[in-house]
Amino acid sequence: MARLPPSDAAREQAKSDVEIDDDVARCAAAGEISEYAAVVEGEESTTWFVWLLVCCCTISGLLFGYDTGVISGALVTINGDLGPSELSNGQKEFITSATTLGALLGGLAAGAISDWTGRRPVLGIADVLFMGGAMGQAVSHTVWSMIGCRFLIGIGVGLASCVAPLYIQELSPTRLRGSMVVLNVVMITLGQVIAYGIDAGFANVSAGWRWMVGLGSIPAASQLALLVYLPESPRVLVRRGDMEAARKVLSRVYALASSEQVDLKLKVLHATVKQSIEIANSTTFWQRFGSVFSNPINRRALVIACGMQAFQQLCGFNTLMYYSASLFQEIGFNQPTAVGLIISGTNFLFTLFALKYIDIVGRRRIMVFSAPGMVFGLTLASIAFHYMTIHTGGNLATGVHYPQGWASIVLLSMIIFVASYATGLGNVPWQQGELFSLDVRGIGTSLSTATNWAANFLIGSTYLSLMSAITPSGAFGFYAGLCLLGWLFCVFCFPDVSGLSLEEVQSVFKAGYDIKESERLRRVKREILEKEKPKPNG
Repeated sequence: MARLPPSDAAREQAKSDVEIDDDVARCAAAGEISEYAAVVEGEESTTWFVWLLVCCCTISGLLFGYDTGVISGALVTINGDLGPSELSNGQKEFITSATTLGALLGGLAAGAISDWTGRRPVLGIADVLFMGGAMGQAVSHTVWSMIGCRFLIGIGVGLASCVAPLYIQELSPTRLRGSMVVLNVVMITLGQVIAYGIDAGFANVSAGWRWMVGLGSIPAASQLALLVYLPESPRVLVRRGDMEAARKVLSRVYALASSEQVDLKLKVLHATVKQSIEIANSTTFWQRFGSVFSNPINRRALVIACGMQAFQQLCGFNTLMYYSASLFQEIGFNQPTAVGLIISGTNFLFTLFALKYIDIVGRRRIMVFSAPGMVFGLTLASIAFHYMTIHTGGNLATGVHYPQGWASIVLLSMIIFVASYATGLGNVPWQQGELFSLDVRGIGTSLSTATNWAANFLIGSTYLSLMSAITPSGAFGFYAGLCLLGWLFCVFCFPDVSGLSLEEVQSVFKAGYDIKESERLRRVKREILEKEKPKPNG
């Protein structure tokens, strides 16, 4: 290839820079920045630095899952250690739901705090709250002190559940962001498995529940120590005007890229941050908040995001995580925490399955095919509880020996339900950010996340009362009915917008919940990408 003279080369470079600036400007005007405007060497590679930051950040997911799972085993072994000889259903619900209420408040505050302080300090604050709450639980001697410490941990859970995926997304290589963020969900399920394993290990130890809850401080302390070695998000650094620090972080994330390619990444990042600042400066928060409801496109996106998050919690899954050991103890299993480990293990394994296949199958398709499995599992459980408790008035009674056949069917039904949940509903709602345009994305995701925690609080604080009021068979039948409604919502309203640009997503919601339009756009995009693939020689 002929080499251009220095003057011609300089002109070509200047022309290239102008074209790049124009491309970035056009994309910014459309509400997005083209990923193809800044593809660099090693885009799909991961370095030790990337793995270190992802592993550190996903400890937040592990803590979230651990706290969800550990309370299940603790509730059946507390006995009279908190004052009453036996915890009432109301006290159990308060202890369980205090964390959810704290998470609701922490999640609502996390976005604004992290924009002000940066992502890393918020994770540090969450770790301190985790450690304080875990150690406080371990030394609690009253029900209300236990509730207070659970609330403290909940605030930490809310902060971490909002900021950790955001921090991972902003520090991961562009082409690997989706997979890296989903790893946080995998760590949540792994945390539940670890919690059930520890519950089983300490189940027969005197005051073993104190060890169960107290050990949660160890991963929090580990993450706090590792945060010292991690950088701030380059997006935050650019917003602060510290371009040199942002460039240094990007050069470590894209270790195989040339200096010019890193500069290009920084230019694209600067354009996106500049756009965000301009939107924030030209409108008030309340104007943007109002547009989420007044603008039909934004409103439809919000309905989908909040509907999916509500479906995730109202199906009753987290009540199984919170109370599975108590439930299995009541129906006659001698090692209820060990049986609970089977449930959490199923959740973990099928989440790994979803991690591999969710992008291949598609979000909508995986929801349409997995949700009926949830309905079937819950319906089977309802039938089993009906025949199991037919001689005790429909309710579970302490000290009664129930037929092991029906108890085994309950366990099987729970495995079917959890496997179906983990395959679809456990992951899909958290893809909510792709539904909203840039100017309302923060508000939209905050509202939908708040919907998740509010529904979680509602279900967690009413489960035992519902079991008592309408019998276990009625409660699980009720959850099956809610799952059926959620499935119908997915069938008629839930479009798959994965892989679509923000402009294309807007067109899907322009005339309604246009499922056919979303499928058409995704098919066209796949065809274009197939044509652009280099063809083998010969």
